Amino acid sequence: MKKLCLSFFLLLTTIVFSQQDAWIYFNAKPNSQFYFDSPLEMLSQRALDRRLNQNIGLDTKDIPIDLSYIRHVKSVDGITVMAQSKWLNAIHVRGNPVLINSLKSFPFVDKVEFADASLNQAGKIAKTFKIKKEDKIQDIEISYTYGSSENQLQMLNGRYLHQQNYTGSGKIIAVLDAGFPGVNTTEPFKKLRDNNQILGGYDFVRRNADFYAGDQHGTMVLSSMGGYKENALIGTAPESSYYLFITEDNSSENPVEESLWVEAAEKADSLGVDVINTSLGYFDYDNTAYSYTYNQMNGTTAFMSRGAEIAFSRGMIVVVSAGNEGATANPHIAVPADARSVITVGAVSPTKIKASFSSIGPSFDGRIKPDVMAQGVATVVSDQFGNIVTANGSSFSSPIMAGMIACLWQAFPDKTNRELRDLIVQSADKYNEPNTSYGYGIPDFSLALANGVSGNSLTKKYFTAYPNPTDNLISVYFPEIFNEGKVIIYSLLGKKVLEKSFTSPLGSISLEALGSGIYIYKIETDAFSKSGKIIKN
Repeated sequence: MKKLCLSFFLLLTTIVFSQQDAWIYFNAKPNSQFYFDSPLEMLSQRALDRRLNQNIGLDTKDIPIDLSYIRHVKSVDGITVMAQSKWLNAIHVRGNPVLINSLKSFPFVDKVEFADASLNQAGKIAKTFKIKKEDKIQDIEISYTYGSSENQLQMLNGRYLHQQNYTGSGKIIAVLDAGFPGVNTTEPFKKLRDNNQILGGYDFVRRNADFYAGDQHGTMVLSSMGGYKENALIGTAPESSYYLFITEDNSSENPVEESLWVEAAEKADSLGVDVINTSLGYFDYDNTAYSYTYNQMNGTTAFMSRGAEIAFSRGMIVVVSAGNEGATANPHIAVPADARSVITVGAVSPTKIKASFSSIGPSFDGRIKPDVMAQGVATVVSDQFGNIVTANGSSFSSPIMAGMIACLWQAFPDKTNRELRDLIVQSADKYNEPNTSYGYGIPDFSLALANGVSGNSLTKKYFTAYPNPTDNLISVYFPEIFNEGKVIIYSLLGKKVLEKSFTSPLGSISLEALGSGIYIYKIETDAFSKSGKIIKN
């Protein structure tokens, strides 16, 4: 009888856990040197330029996952690879937990982490239940209107930047959302189409090149930044260019959407994107065993939050909706709004009153969240049919902010993402007295612009090298008066490989004697010194 009960128990658990989600982390990247020697094989020139401008070096996170590892996992019957992340050197798999655990036998597997945390504890078995899906893409109330979108721009003093011709030109924003139907056909997006400002996109959910599909939520989000219809809707960054990525599957709630988001963020990085906007948040899943608790909102637990933090470390700015759970029993921010470096945006009314639905902070480890606020009530947007409507949700306060950030970055192309973030937060109306509902408040972008200009004397670019990367010759420019200067080139190991002195502000250096790779430069004069990276093709 005991054997029969045991057999029945094993059969039951196999059925219950027939399909589990997990991340498989690998322990190496054996192909690293090839990519370090040939960085354009993994990142575009624009992405490399963004890194060099912010003195951000390449590291193993940039190296793609070894394809042989993925092939070995795919060869296991009953295991499906759903997504992959080079940043975290991991893949997202689905299958029977016994089979998933068997992957630990591969010598290149570092660890297995189940989305159901109880399965990561040896000997524990937990039942899973399916609950009714709640719409994580926010509750949107729409009414037709022909009103102006000026208020949502002016609340941030954004009109001043537009008047100075800072409209996001030259900056690229990636929108990671649920779908973009109508963007390819309707009037509010005609300007984007005519000027080739939509650079491309991808549907990561369906692994499909058609990104003009899915839920209209992404369409509405994009319209608040890039929409253009005279006397009805002007987005906050009408001259920016855009990549459109679908990462949200609106038909279900599953942690794979976090992995798809990270995969899309990595693609955005490789394409040279400056700003990522995501109006998505994850807390509760269909399988409650996958759901988060508030004490996991610490910026370091969730796969997506860790990915968002890495995105910032690559030199991008990540802008995230705070969420719409402020009036619920669980009013706190969700994933990835808990990440330390993302700009988490809460929602206010047209009169600057915090929306009751806007999720609150702090993060579980006590950090101020949301970071800033923008209009998310009666926000003027376009729907998938080109109708100008109003909508509620922090889903829209986030892209309004992201568009303004692109405009400010246009004004200060040499500033780092961290410097931009500081300018924005420090311009907010509650910067000296932040709280967990309103964060640091509503930024004043005209003040951020003024503060950035006044600080320019501290951040002048004393050294310009171009082209970078280069095949051989680089030109150097010293904009300041000096008696004598020199440029020293070092290998990544710190060995001096080249040195040249300068007495005039413009000159050149030949790197013909150096092999392909990444080098460190150091410029020295009697008044200043500066270091950076040079790539020799």
